[in-house]
Amino acid sequence: MQSIDKYVVQALDNYPYWLEGTLESLGYALAYDNKNVTALWLYGRFHTEQLQDYETAKQYYAEALAADIHALAVYPYYADVLLQNEDYEEALKLIEFALTIKGIDKPLMLLKKIRLLEIQRNWKEASKLIKEAKILDNSTHLHAIEEIEKRIKNKKDLLKEKKKPNKKKSEKKKDKKDKK
Repeated sequence: MQSIDKYVVQALDNYPYWLEGTLESLGYALAYDNKNVTALWLYGRFHTEQLQDYETAKQYYAEALAADIHALAVYPYYADVLLQNEDYEEALKLIEFALTIKGIDKPLMLLKKIRLLEIQRNWKEASKLIKEAKILDNSTHLHAIEEIEKRIKNKKDLLKEKKKPNKKKSEKKKDKKDKK
């Protein structure tokens, strides 16, 4: 085992329970190889999850993918940070590209796209993708898919309630008189 591998493994083992140890190990790993995909990915996660520094996280994820475009673990986290940072066009491009990569977790990446469509209130298209995700899933993401499906249905119902026409004041008075 090379020293870099040792430090990357230590960082993975420490995260997220011992952040100081994680950062120290990542520092050593990147000092040995500043293009280490796993170290860059974990730095991106650290900036996303611990610091909510999405711009820096995006840079780390982009560097990781520049070093290895087939780094499958990076795509879901990168998509999440783009969605969180409201970079919707960039997120869509990343998700669409990721779905073309052999070996990618397609149901998971479809969940990212469904989340984007949900944010954009494009529920019809989201519903189509939910069906596709269910078909592709082998039970790993089924619970998440069903939760998103319920959430979207609830949002649709909320908007339907909101769109119901309100009674005019004169109709309300008439209803009150009829009740007496």
